[in-house]
Amino acid sequence: MPGLDQRLPNYLTPLQFKNLSQWQTATAISLFVGYSGYYLCRSNLAIATPLIIQEYAAAGLNKEVMGQIAAMGVVFYAVGKVVNGVLGDFIGGKKVFVLGMLGSILATVLFGFGEGVLFFGAIWAFNRLIQSMGWGGLLKITANWFSYKSYGKIMSFLSLSFLVGDIVAKLLLGHFLNLGMGWRGLFYVAAGLLALIALINVIFLKNSPEQVGFAAPPTNPNNLHAQTTNQTAAPTSLRELLTPYFKNVSFQLVLVMSFGLTAIREAFNFWLPTYLFETSHQSEGWASQISALYPVFGMVSILATGYLSDTFLKGGRGRIIWVASLLLALVLGLMAAGFTGEYLPLVFISLTGLLLLGPYSFLAGAMSLDAGGHKGAATAAGLVDAVGYLGGTLALWLTGFLAEHAGWNTAFLFLAGLALITAITALYYYRSQELPALQSRTQES
Repeated sequence: MPGLDQRLPNYLTPLQFKNLSQWQTATAISLFVGYSGYYLCRSNLAIATPLIIQEYAAAGLNKEVMGQIAAMGVVFYAVGKVVNGVLGDFIGGKKVFVLGMLGSILATVLFGFGEGVLFFGAIWAFNRLIQSMGWGGLLKITANWFSYKSYGKIMSFLSLSFLVGDIVAKLLLGHFLNLGMGWRGLFYVAAGLLALIALINVIFLKNSPEQVGFAAPPTNPNNLHAQTTNQTAAPTSLRELLTPYFKNVSFQLVLVMSFGLTAIREAFNFWLPTYLFETSHQSEGWASQISALYPVFGMVSILATGYLSDTFLKGGRGRIIWVASLLLALVLGLMAAGFTGEYLPLVFISLTGLLLLGPYSFLAGAMSLDAGGHKGAATAAGLVDAVGYLGGTLALWLTGFLAEHAGWNTAFLFLAGLALITAITALYYYRSQELPALQSRTQES
């Protein structure tokens, strides 16, 4: 199983190590399936948007309004990331992970029964608020179960879950569209499938190895809570939990990078099916299915960047982020220049997935685990994602606004600018924070 340390720790016998590895495998699979399932009730709105716009066009619901609904959802998602991240560090990862699924199921069913822009906006905001429990819960459970020496590998595996979930949602729900199912039926199917996945996690997922008789694995000795006496215990106060993050320059630079990369990711996640539908003149189902190229190449990116950073760069990730962001700015610039054709847009969205999603996965994944450790992993990921989804809010609304009033070329020019700013930030992070640490580590060895 990816993410498991194959070396025998000095605190385990061979038999204990074998049994622990089996539990770690089961935990990783449960988390992977669970977080993938979240996307059935998240990607469904992007897939259904062309049909919703057609049905409610007379009521004034257009791309700009749908962008506003999606952007409001991201605002609630960002707020929820912080609140539910802190909640996860206090009450445990499994509780917030499963509660997020149950709340999203309820919201998805209600959306399918609803009518009107205000209702859609309110229910979608609630859905995103409750879905914000998912990743923080996953990070908290991962910090409990896995040694810091395998953070890069396990997060490379688990980060594929949001891409697999997106791919499966687009292919499966797009297939139902091609069969003639309406958008409301699409929402009910998504809710039913997530309910089944939630039941599996309730039965099989364990919050920590202590629940099945194993000791907690070691955490990164340089995490921001390393000075506390008991790193596996819940925080004693909000001040103890939050203060270290606001005093650390390296973590603050990670927040800036998260703003830029999440903004671009959110814009592509939501608007890609609509962009392909309008520019290709194919069916809504075809646009949904072909947009899966973006997360497919993103999977390659996550595996490649994780392997590259751990194997050749000794844990260095800043260099990858700034190089990839610079190349991403070039690709988005070419899209903004209006290069079109039968296949060229598909090449561009594939390259975007390849350059964007691997670096993005570092931020609220391995970097957050390293910063938060056992005590604050969910909070670290929550802060990183919260700032990121503030960028997503801007990008969702402004991309829809620009596409509606100035065309897709202008929208991509805006995204190219975000990528360039992120590249500059990542370069500064690499030179001022990461490179000195790597050089010091080399000298010590």
